[in-house]
Amino acid sequence: MRTLTVSLTPHQAEMMQSAVENGGYASNSEIVRDALRLWEQREEVRQLEMARLKKAYDEGMASGEGRHISADQLLAELKAEARSRG
Repeated sequence: MRTLTVSLTPHQAEMMQSAVENGGYASNSEIVRDALRLWEQREEVRQLEMARLKKAYDEGMASGEGRHISADQLLAELKAEARSRG
């Protein structure tokens, strides 16, 4: 294992100490490892979402020229589409 020095705010240090004292975690290291696992999961989700957005963008660009439409016209078209679906 590698040892790192991390600076925490007083509030963060207090929260960690409380979590260990209350039995939620066995040690400060366990808290940090848990936080890093959550960060890794969030990053993975973010990368998947970015890939999904890039794919949607690419599909949109490949779908052809866009068109100019007013908000009122768009709303009318959406309402007509909703009515046709029942």
